[in-house]
Amino acid sequence: MIRSGGRPDGWRGHSRGLPAARRLDAPGAIRYRSGPDPASGCIVSDTGSHDDPHLQQLAQTVASLLNTRGMTIVTAESCTGGWIAKALTDIAGSSGWFECGVVAYSYEAKEALLGVQPQTLERTGAVSQETVVEMVSGALARYGASVAVAVTGIAGPGGATPGKPVGTVWIGWKRRGGYAKAELFHFDGDREAVRRQTVACALEGVRRILTN
Repeated sequence: MIRSGGRPDGWRGHSRGLPAARRLDAPGAIRYRSGPDPASGCIVSDTGSHDDPHLQQLAQTVASLLNTRGMTIVTAESCTGGWIAKALTDIAGSSGWFECGVVAYSYEAKEALLGVQPQTLERTGAVSQETVVEMVSGALARYGASVAVAVTGIAGPGGATPGKPVGTVWIGWKRRGGYAKAELFHFDGDREAVRRQTVACALEGVRRILTN
């Protein structure tokens, strides 16, 4: 896995506080093959070995944190196709803390359902820091939850572009009243593995922002 965070020059408002961006192939980019990512706490694998019990445990931890804090969550998903929402709503009683889930694949859906600006999509594409920040901010603003998570990426096997290989995923998180945080990952493995690792890291990120 390759991971970095970024804040483009001149970016203002809800992206404040994000670290400087790096290209996936830039010197200093961090590559992981397996084991825990020491920066994010997310366990990654080149075979996508996040089994369902692992996802269930992460989802249960998030559910318990939301429930005890009286908070609710909204998910905004592209490449995972609603998998994060499914992991959370598999838990009995999720109606008490799960607000809603949005699956937005197309540009038009991202604009209509999450308020992503057409100019952002035209300039940076669907898989970018700018887009995921607008996705997570729009989800939080539109659907009234306490916290939001958003994902956009290239799960494969097709869809790669120069500088954005298969496995490139941006994940964003935001708490109401706070600023968005976005992280860039590159996951190894097939489509299933990329999507499963994305779900795991998205849930782990929610856990972190609820406990920090």
